[in-house]
Amino acid sequence: MSEQYRSRVYTDRPDYADFDSPEKFQAIISIIAKRLKEHPKAICSYSGGADSDILIDLIERTRTAFNLPPVHYVFFNTGLEMKVTKDHVKSVAEKYGVEIEEARPKVNIVNATRKYGVPFVSKIMSAGLEGWQKKEIPLSIADEYEQAENKAAKRRELSERFPKCESIINFLCCCNSAGEPRPNIQLVINSSKYMRDFISEYPPDFKISAQCCDFCKKQVAHSVQKEFDMIITGERRDEGGMRSVPRKDNTALCFTETSSGQYRLRPLYYVSDKDKAWYKERYGIRYSDAYEVYGLTRTGCCGCPISYKAVDDLELIRPYEPNVVKAAWNIFGKSYEYRKKYNEYKEYRKKKECAVKGQMELSDFIEC
Repeated sequence: MSEQYRSRVYTDRPDYADFDSPEKFQAIISIIAKRLKEHPKAICSYSGGADSDILIDLIERTRTAFNLPPVHYVFFNTGLEMKVTKDHVKSVAEKYGVEIEEARPKVNIVNATRKYGVPFVSKIMSAGLEGWQKKEIPLSIADEYEQAENKAAKRRELSERFPKCESIINFLCCCNSAGEPRPNIQLVINSSKYMRDFISEYPPDFKISAQCCDFCKKQVAHSVQKEFDMIITGERRDEGGMRSVPRKDNTALCFTETSSGQYRLRPLYYVSDKDKAWYKERYGIRYSDAYEVYGLTRTGCCGCPISYKAVDDLELIRPYEPNVVKAAWNIFGKSYEYRKKYNEYKEYRKKKECAVKGQMELSDFIEC
């Protein structure tokens, strides 16, 4: 049996990552206090979501307990935000007696998606498919790679045939640059089951890209954050996607130094959903009405197709904010429809495989 590849996020863990909730949050408070003392000129991204509500409460409790200087908070308004989220941002600022700056992008989400494309399934999948669409690399290279006896040699030949396409080749062939198979990591096309076959049988008729996130969040964030020594964010490993992929600068992902010389603190990185529930109950945190009234389990850029529940969530929002739902469908509708088709394709393939497996098992009892 071949050894399963495991991300360093799961193999290299700080001790507190496995503490019970009360002890874990005590450790996190100590980390926040230590880093704020070292780097008092800090900025924190606040989204109005559940993770952000836990984070701002932790920071403000820590600041009060240790008499630390204020943290600058910023809310990035992509242009597709629910009114309930914007109202919650204001109420949280009042609750803690802090200012939460609102920052808007130069390129709004409508223009970004029109120019570059819309997300599909995940940021990783969107980036891979965007590269595939731009470079027009045939999906058949994956068959070439899989059928090759010397996979390292085939991988080198593909690099020569398609120069400057390293990440796309790895993505399509489910391997690394050395030609070693990596079928179980998130950076490859079949991290979503049957995706390569689906794309082959039903090519997308629209541009796929997650660059709307770059323009509407990342670029404006870099602009606002550049004057600060430390950037605090609420990323959690349990959210998956790129947030569970190790960065080159650090495997623990809680505190790192960036290439710009700034520091990045992720206090919630090893906080689980169970930990969040404990903290909410213990300290009486009230999330925004997007959670408490609408019934959402996650917020962010409203209707973002990266969420597998995007369409269902829009239906929860519709009775309260029909206009934002209409806007989301106008922007992301192609991706919603394509994902529905992909989900149907997965179900079809699964049933087909089960039927074949059942026939094979029955044949074991038939004598020739």
